[in-house]
Amino acid sequence: MKKVKVLIVDDSALVRQTLSDILSSDPRIEVMGVAPDPFIAAGKMREQAPDVITLDVEMPRMDGLTFLRKIMEQHPIPVVICSSLAQGGTETAMKALEYGAVEVIHKPSVGTRQLLKESTTLICDTVVAASRVKPKKKIASQPLVQPKLSADVILSKPKGDAMLQTTEKVVVVGASTGGTEALKDFLEAMPENCPGIVIVQHMPEGFTKAFSERLNGLCRISIKEAAIGDTVLPGHALIAPGNRHTLLKRSGARYYVEIKDGPLVSRHRPSVDVLFRSAARYAGRNAVGVIMTGMGDDGAKGMLELKEAGAWTIAQDEASCVVFGMPAEAIKLGGVEKILSLNAIPREIMRVYTQAQPREHAQ
Repeated sequence: MKKVKVLIVDDSALVRQTLSDILSSDPRIEVMGVAPDPFIAAGKMREQAPDVITLDVEMPRMDGLTFLRKIMEQHPIPVVICSSLAQGGTETAMKALEYGAVEVIHKPSVGTRQLLKESTTLICDTVVAASRVKPKKKIASQPLVQPKLSADVILSKPKGDAMLQTTEKVVVVGASTGGTEALKDFLEAMPENCPGIVIVQHMPEGFTKAFSERLNGLCRISIKEAAIGDTVLPGHALIAPGNRHTLLKRSGARYYVEIKDGPLVSRHRPSVDVLFRSAARYAGRNAVGVIMTGMGDDGAKGMLELKEAGAWTIAQDEASCVVFGMPAEAIKLGGVEKILSLNAIPREIMRVYTQAQPREHAQ
């Protein structure tokens, strides 16, 4: 199998070495070079084009965002922003996505062995996922990873029916690589009378707050980063906070979210499998599950559990996905009822929701 060639661009020698060690530990990846600033990086790119660039934001001579814009304007290459700025979910990190970065991740953790393993898993998987993206030109041995855990470590598999079908629906959504733009398009299309929505998008800690606030300013519905005990309401969407698992729960007629720590599940935290399993258990046939663009298989098993619990399940189609990984795995397992383009998914959700309402409520 051809290895993914990566160019590391960071002004810190320690970070360059740490990233090089992490990426080289993965048999899927080859570090083709390192550069302390964009000018040296540009010279290396003229000699050999990388498959993926990891790029810091704060650097001398030229900042990372300016270099990113030049790359996307002249010769688009998948770029992963690897910066301490991601931790705060800053406007700078949001601009990186707007300028064409595939993902924004934390710089490698230098804490405990456990944190280093998790950093290795997330960084390597993100780089491999990025290599499969075809960015559009903008105008103007085994890797050192944790065992792949299932949702069992957070919540046991549902047994039997969750509950009888009611008129109250809840939508659970999972996305990863390419999901930031897909979710923007999806949520902008949702009307104010849509069912309550809970979303897991693989993102760094802190970044989800800025992402939620950005979407809230663009969409007709209300959007916020989920907090412990938040009620899931019609016309509202909750986005799982980075680095925390988010579960759907029910108390009487009220749906709400629970935020939990715990190990990586399907190599992610938050995990789509955890959200989907909780929806299968507590909402069952009252849920609509949606799996969107992303690499890997997080959410595939959860989609099957949702379908088995009576939920209506939808996968984004290959043509509209940036990476047709997670939807493809869910389809392969038999967990998907309907495969739709991104722009058709909101209409399908509203069709299912409207049919569930009493006639006087639907009008």
